[in-house]
Amino acid sequence: MVGKREDARDMQQTVFLKDYDNLGKFDRRHKFFSWVYRIMINESLSHLNKARRMEPLDEALRSGAGGPEEECAQHRLHDSVQAALLDLSPDYRQVIILRHFVQLSYLEMSGVLEVPEKTVKSRLHTARQLLGGIFSKHGIAR
Repeated sequence: MVGKREDARDMQQTVFLKDYDNLGKFDRRHKFFSWVYRIMINESLSHLNKARRMEPLDEALRSGAGGPEEECAQHRLHDSVQAALLDLSPDYRQVIILRHFVQLSYLEMSGVLEVPEKTVKSRLHTARQLLGGIFSKHGIAR
């Protein structure tokens, strides 16, 4: 969400502290998981509003298999995906991350984002189309 691994780790600690500090305010009628994710999303959006600039992640996914050429290709692909995600607005980036990286269901995403399930599906559809366009523009095969 935020574009830098170090910022994400700092935010993770902040979110856990906020969760702990506000545990007494948690409404047991709702899912704990959704409550924690909502705090995380709010913290991410706060960070993005403060930073006002986004940079792609500079660390590549590391694979134990393959040689230097494959590792270089993986690094380029990872950077391209990160850059493409950062080109999306936060609303579209959220749904892509929650669905494809966190692997939440539409219903879970609806609870976390506090929007109707139809809105989640609509945003996800639009986000996928936008990503497809970004990938095509940069010559990345689907």
